[in-house]
Amino acid sequence: MKGKIAAVALGLAAALTLTGCAAGTPTPSTTTTGAQNITFWLIGNDTPQPLRDYLVDEYKKVNGGTLTIEEQTWGDIITKLTTMLPDAANTPDVTEIGNTQSPTFTNVGAFADISDMYSTLGGDKLLQSFVDVGKVDGKNYTLPYYFGSRYMFYRKDVWAAAGVTAPPATLADFNKDVVTITENNPDAINDFSGFFLGGQDWRNGISWIFANGGDLAKQGADGTWTSTFSDPNSIAGLTQLQDIQMKASKAPSTAKDQSPWLYINDSDSVTDANGNVTDSTSLAAATIMAPGWAHWSIGDLTKDATTGKDVRTWNDDTFGVFPLPGNDGKPAPVFAGGSNIGISAKSSNQAGARQLMEIIFSAEYQTMLGQNGLGPANSDYVSSLGSDEFAKALIDSASNSKLTPAAPGWAGVEASGKLEEFFQKVADGGDIVSLAKEYDDIITPMLNQK
Repeated sequence: MKGKIAAVALGLAAALTLTGCAAGTPTPSTTTTGAQNITFWLIGNDTPQPLRDYLVDEYKKVNGGTLTIEEQTWGDIITKLTTMLPDAANTPDVTEIGNTQSPTFTNVGAFADISDMYSTLGGDKLLQSFVDVGKVDGKNYTLPYYFGSRYMFYRKDVWAAAGVTAPPATLADFNKDVVTITENNPDAINDFSGFFLGGQDWRNGISWIFANGGDLAKQGADGTWTSTFSDPNSIAGLTQLQDIQMKASKAPSTAKDQSPWLYINDSDSVTDANGNVTDSTSLAAATIMAPGWAHWSIGDLTKDATTGKDVRTWNDDTFGVFPLPGNDGKPAPVFAGGSNIGISAKSSNQAGARQLMEIIFSAEYQTMLGQNGLGPANSDYVSSLGSDEFAKALIDSASNSKLTPAAPGWAGVEASGKLEEFFQKVADGGDIVSLAKEYDDIITPMLNQK
């Protein structure tokens, strides 16, 4: 897999070079004005349909052309972007891209330089950690689309029955509390977890590394990136993580971070319009860690009065939320979820693509993002998230959040499966010091592959 990812990045760089277009520089035909039909790739279904409709309608008003939105999947987006971005005939004009994937593509010139739009689109009001991963040599190529943050969802009833008070004040308190809840198991549930955390769930697991002052990688003065699992602070975080995974979580060591909310709901089955079971659940966890939008999937099973479909309805008496606390009592630096957005360097519709960017970063659309539970890129509109417990937990957890390293090869590291492999071995009780050294040696060269 390592060789395959290297080939993907090299192939993208070669394709951009062979077409005779300088990295990030539009060809002369892109200066065309007037109506332009453009394509916008969104990844996954996080952007609700009303927001998509708004973009289509507004683009028609502003440009006169047609905006076609195509939904892609996270599972194959790196391969698709690698194949399509260098292809002028088939490239999306504008695309969403995972914030952690952005450095790999910006470093090989896949996106157009939009530095001249930076101030107009929000400037320093934009989420700077996301801005930084979309920047190369001081120039802006991708900008933040929306942010999400991970926080804790817990069963108030189970915590209380176990004699534990929420929220915990520090990370050490949290670690102790979820072990206590697991040991007490007040409802005598089989395979019960005080905190459900999959063995391969590195996106949540890295919070313990960050909270102890560690990191995944660091860049040297010569620009070279080095994996830092062996850093003493990272070792301290991994040691805490291993302890709670072995004592508080009965999640499979092969489990990733998909759908942990299934284990915090009561035993019920949700069916779709055709009668197919889509959400077969069984209470098996007192606590999970998930992005803020997970709350739509947590709650009592009810019938929607309009559609007649089974839905989850949040119940404040049963469920609660809080940010993962750090060692200092402030929110722990969790991994910041979300996406960036950029214009393909090969797009022949640069003018239309820029107009779409202006619509996306407008006050109206930024407010709509917040109203739909997605953190707006521009801090001026964070208040649109509201003032309920979910908005508060999102804002608090995002206040100290971190991104993965802005190394050119980071997308390759993610796609290789090495992070899942490493964290599973930690969860299985492996020797942390020797594992850290082994995987630092594997990941370091991958970080520097362009």
